[in-house]
Amino acid sequence: MAVIKPFNALRPSKESAHLVASVPYDVVIREEAEKLAKGNNLNFLRVTRSEIELDPSIDPYSKEVYIKAKENMDLLIKQVPFKIDDNPRFYLYRLSMDNRSQIGIAATFSTDDYDNNIILKHEKTRKEKEDDRTNHIVTTGAQTGAVFLTYKGVAGINKIIDETLEETLPAYDFTTEDEIAHTIWVVPEKYNEAIINEFSGIKNLYIADGHHRAASAGRARKVKMEKNPDHIGNEEYNFFLGVIFPAEQLKILPYNRVVLDMNGKNEEEFLNELGEKFHVGKSKTKEPGERHSFGMYLKGQWYLLKARDSIIASLSLSDSVGAGLDVSILQDFLLNPVLGIDDPKTNRRIDFVGGIRGSKELEKLVDNGKAAVAFSLYPVSLDDLIKISDAGEIMPPKSTWFEPKLRDGLLIHLI
Repeated sequence: MAVIKPFNALRPSKESAHLVASVPYDVVIREEAEKLAKGNNLNFLRVTRSEIELDPSIDPYSKEVYIKAKENMDLLIKQVPFKIDDNPRFYLYRLSMDNRSQIGIAATFSTDDYDNNIILKHEKTRKEKEDDRTNHIVTTGAQTGAVFLTYKGVAGINKIIDETLEETLPAYDFTTEDEIAHTIWVVPEKYNEAIINEFSGIKNLYIADGHHRAASAGRARKVKMEKNPDHIGNEEYNFFLGVIFPAEQLKILPYNRVVLDMNGKNEEEFLNELGEKFHVGKSKTKEPGERHSFGMYLKGQWYLLKARDSIIASLSLSDSVGAGLDVSILQDFLLNPVLGIDDPKTNRRIDFVGGIRGSKELEKLVDNGKAAVAFSLYPVSLDDLIKISDAGEIMPPKSTWFEPKLRDGLLIHLI
């Protein structure tokens, strides 16, 4: 059953928390990270994306980058300042956006549970991205970004959360420039045992976002374990930082696609080929309103694509739970056979646009010539994610975009 553990968080002063908090390292490119950190010496991107302080010619995965991250973290600990809580605690992290809130428990989770599939995944990881965060964790001695987890809500845990909100004032409460409110409470120690016991009765936890953080924490554990002749299994490096939210509170946005060229086809040829598998019609609607439908933007015009009955019938014959996902249908019946995108993980002719950027971003990329065609998708559901994880299957890359996102730098786990 699931293991959850309180921890002694390294965290910033209340007065500086809003300056420290940074977007996750993997949702921005270098230029965006530089812009976000500009003029703010406390922004935690200086730790998670420390290459922004080095010469642009330096490989972002080079040793110098991780050494700089360690230097910057040590400097921030003194400047902010950061403090370490005296006793292991759980924390509540509430995210509020667009009149919707979700409250999760920040804690540490067992790397053994990750390895033994008590914590289930739905996404493959890439070695170079694992290498990056493993080197970052080992060099800094810290997990600086939380894995975003979910579970099927439990009444006992909900009760503890409600009581904490009634009894305790927030440690942090601020709104970021993207109009997302971030509020964190330190859970009273009297609830530690109850939280541990409640989670011990849960069969599975699910990674919603942060597969590379979790995988890298496991690899960092191996490095630390090999260097520790007195390893016994309860050291902090055996656990990874996460925030876990009830599934019923979460919302998944679509992860849209743009393709850079038409695979040698003109507009007429392309549309004719699409018509073999999809009903194609011009549309004023930019996002699909139901499953198995897709928005497509081509040469200044939006189209609505609907999968033909032949596609739907073929899905019923598949043994795969994930075959019916819209991201799978788009890949298997359009992107691969028509546009030649054989492997979206490695093919450089495709790019992905998180749903938070909206249809305007798709139009922009096509209108300015950076892409030839764009596709907007209907979002994957939490039920889909859980069913696929339970079945031991993997979603296509870039299937889910969770919003709002946690901020880095507010709760750090030292290993």
